[in-house]
Amino acid sequence: MEDLQSALNEQGLTVSTVPEKGRCLLTARDFYPGEVIISQEPYVCVPNKSSVDSRCDGCFTSSNLKKCSACHVVWYCGSTCQKLEWKLHRLECQALSRLDKDRRKSVTPSILLMVKLYLRRKLQSEKVIPTTATDNYNLVEALVSHMSDIDEKQLVLYAQIANIVNFILQWPEINIKEIAENFSKFACNAHTICDSELRPLGTGLYPVISIINHSCLPNSVLLFEGRLAVIRAVQHIPQGDEVLISYIETAGSTMTRQKALKEQYRFTCTCPRCIKVGQSDDIQESAIVEGYQCKDDRCNGFLLRSSDDKGFVCQQCGLVRDKEEIRKIASELKLMSDKVLMSSSSGNYQETVSMYQKIDKLQRKLCHPFSISLMQTREKLLKILMELQDWREALAYCRLTIPVYQRLYPGFHPLLGLQYYTCGKLEWLLGDTEGAIKITSSKAVDILRVTHGTNTSFMKDLVLKLEEARAEASYKLSSKDELQDLP
Repeated sequence: MEDLQSALNEQGLTVSTVPEKGRCLLTARDFYPGEVIISQEPYVCVPNKSSVDSRCDGCFTSSNLKKCSACHVVWYCGSTCQKLEWKLHRLECQALSRLDKDRRKSVTPSILLMVKLYLRRKLQSEKVIPTTATDNYNLVEALVSHMSDIDEKQLVLYAQIANIVNFILQWPEINIKEIAENFSKFACNAHTICDSELRPLGTGLYPVISIINHSCLPNSVLLFEGRLAVIRAVQHIPQGDEVLISYIETAGSTMTRQKALKEQYRFTCTCPRCIKVGQSDDIQESAIVEGYQCKDDRCNGFLLRSSDDKGFVCQQCGLVRDKEEIRKIASELKLMSDKVLMSSSSGNYQETVSMYQKIDKLQRKLCHPFSISLMQTREKLLKILMELQDWREALAYCRLTIPVYQRLYPGFHPLLGLQYYTCGKLEWLLGDTEGAIKITSSKAVDILRVTHGTNTSFMKDLVLKLEEARAEASYKLSSKDELQDLP
């Protein structure tokens, strides 16, 4: 690991070991908002597999794809990506081609990821693919697997898929137990590769990025430029401080976050937010984001369980809400949510919109205005309405989500910036260029230039759109002045 330490020192970073947390990444100099701390190409990665949408194995695009004519499993967008991946895919293709047609169809992205892992290790050991201090199998070996914390059912599953990998590769020397342990490493260390608008594209293993620990109040953010993982500072990080990112969706109560971290990553978070669990501020926040609306809809107070456990008491106005009434509305919501899932699979968007609007109406009776569940329903409506190109209705729901985003996310969070960006886009589509400029320039760009950088294609396109909007607004203003000057 001396080579890794030396390589990181050149980037103003150092690896250290902290009791109870294990390895971590520390700064050897100050970093400032928007500055790239570290970036890494994946050791191995795979695009998501979908029945309706395939992706290029090289760049993850879904355009102009052609299936590999030999294995019929992997897709490429053209010769450039195919040539870049050929050294590894040549062996992968041979292994997959030995499978019968039905077995090939059942090869999942996680199985492909593991196959690629062993093929890349083989090619690096044979010096067909070069190794560097930040790109070698030793870094994968050093990752934590948490095998001792996994229940028997999960261990059996890992063993079963390890046997599938063994069957595909057909290497006599392969170690089934090691493959199973690597599947456990994937679960704890692999990252979901997303586009600039945080839509999932695939999965990648980034062994150096995986050294960075989690916090529910992170000082950095992980985003992707193509397959490249990029960590940027979202606040000033002084020399000697630990670099921290969030592994999970941080909008939620401490209990919800802790549960997600324990199930997926096998640890209990002790960040500044999580150590407040059970304190009055934490109880209040949980009651707001995951709790109930006051009986008086003009009151924005939060509710806590009554001492006799028969209802919930508003902490602002003192009104009691009956537990049975809450249970009844919650039951109705459950039935409607189950029904909308069936409706959305039929492809009838208008019917789905109507059902989500009914759910929204019910949730407004049950949930606090800053409820995550209510926000998620409105997010679904926003997405469908944009598909239907109903810009006005989509904007109305987008505006409703903004105050919740502002409350749930810190100032420089990509999701908040992207929500402002969506709002600005909708304003522009509806002809309100001044509104679009106000939202996009002063709010979205201020956040996204920190989280996404200033030189990415996404930000360049955003700045270009903003310039177009300004030119349009200027033209409208000059035309208006000319009309006023007419006799």
